[in-house]
Amino acid sequence: MARGGAALAAVPRRPLFIIRCSLFVVHFPKGGALRPCFNSINFVNYSNYSKLIAHNSKFSCIFVHLFYNTMRIRPPTFIRRLFPSFIWNFPDEKEAVFLTFDDGPSPDITPWVLEQLDRYQAKATFFCLGKNVEMYPQVFEEIKRRGHATGNHSYSHLKGWGMETGTYLRDVDFAGSFIGGNLFRPPYARIGPNQARVLSERYKIVMWNVLSRDYSRNLSEKACARGVVKSLQPGDIVVFHDSRKTARNLGYALPVVLAFIHAKGWKCKAIKL
Repeated sequence: MARGGAALAAVPRRPLFIIRCSLFVVHFPKGGALRPCFNSINFVNYSNYSKLIAHNSKFSCIFVHLFYNTMRIRPPTFIRRLFPSFIWNFPDEKEAVFLTFDDGPSPDITPWVLEQLDRYQAKATFFCLGKNVEMYPQVFEEIKRRGHATGNHSYSHLKGWGMETGTYLRDVDFAGSFIGGNLFRPPYARIGPNQARVLSERYKIVMWNVLSRDYSRNLSEKACARGVVKSLQPGDIVVFHDSRKTARNLGYALPVVLAFIHAKGWKCKAIKL
């Protein structure tokens, strides 16, 4: 115990500027399987990491997953293991990839995306915001007319963490009245375990395993395209965004990615479950 305490005391003291986050506590019992416990807690004035560790010392391992800081091209394996019912990719697909577009429809961006997809006879899945479908129903109908799939991305683009489950579900269901279908993707990937449990009863929750990060202002157009191309494998689900804030990166990356997929001889399929 003395040695362990000395080790904890040696951890550099740094302030943790965390107001609210999702805490994933995973217990690895000897000879046992992964057992996740989920808590959503407030961290206030934790002056060093040792206090954080000591606060949950009865568990074997602690993961604090902050999506704002650790969004990667591929999601960490342990996150996928914590949510095994979510759809992260299609490993049985050996000659196809699945492009998806979040946050639309947008009258400025979505028609351009549809034209790029048509050039390669590619099909995709659009996870739409209910408020945008309500404002731009013609664009939404054009997505479907061209043979693409659509999914629910909530009405208001809410973050599920820290939100009362009933409020979150009402927003998703309201979006469903405009979008329909059985596919759902949580905005920001921020969904609580109870929200996920209830929504899984009536939706297939579709995540991804390749994130383009086209929304990042710190990412160049070429870096955005390169990140997707270097990571892409058959069966992957790729996330882009058909919104104004991604226009710069999307405008460069999507044609590059489509050309790469075509050169590989792969198909782009819509998600239909």
